[in-house]
Amino acid sequence: MPERIRTIVADDHYLVREGTRRLLETSGEVLVVGAVGNADELVDAARRLGPDVVITDIRMPGGEWRQGFEGIDAAHRVHADHPGVGVVVLSQFSDALFAFELFKHGTEGFAYLLKDRVGDLDELLGAIRAVASGGSVIDPKVVEGLLARRDVRGEQEALTPRERDVLREMAHGRSNGAIARALHLSVSSVEKNVNSIFAKLGLENSGDVHRRVAAVLAYLGPERGAAPGV
Repeated sequence: MPERIRTIVADDHYLVREGTRRLLETSGEVLVVGAVGNADELVDAARRLGPDVVITDIRMPGGEWRQGFEGIDAAHRVHADHPGVGVVVLSQFSDALFAFELFKHGTEGFAYLLKDRVGDLDELLGAIRAVASGGSVIDPKVVEGLLARRDVRGEQEALTPRERDVLREMAHGRSNGAIARALHLSVSSVEKNVNSIFAKLGLENSGDVHRRVAAVLAYLGPERGAAPGV
């Protein structure tokens, strides 16, 4: 039997925290080694318990953290102190500001999901697996909203519907093969769409998963420029 992913859950709402813990443990893939209620406790638990992944709410009370960014700041501290630990930030906010705050130092080992993903066990487990192996994920709802905003602004040549689908899958940190399976396309078709996306956005094509997610962020961001932390 494969070893379960050691995980800490941080949320200041007891019912959410315990509900998430119980849901994850029913999967058989995750062992929740700690459940805490604020950012200070998260940093301490990560130091003591040696998790593979931490899952944190974006806003939690207490400490000297930036108000409204406590979970993100604690996530950065945990990742800095324990580089091999993956981080999944759960947020009720689809505003890109919070995603950029999470990814500003780099994308490797970080995921940003909206809180309603907690009810979708497969989606949450996928993010946990991704960050545990150093991958990156950004919630497709965040991508969808920002894509629509960019289309309205008309700053770039419009992506085709298929390219938009591929871009959303890229935001999950998925490889070309995984995208092909998700969209029922051939790998060669996905490669053509990926190349077209990069060409339209003026971004260098790269096989690196983290740079692909960072490229999505660079396109969706409020200003053109280099992808954050890459």
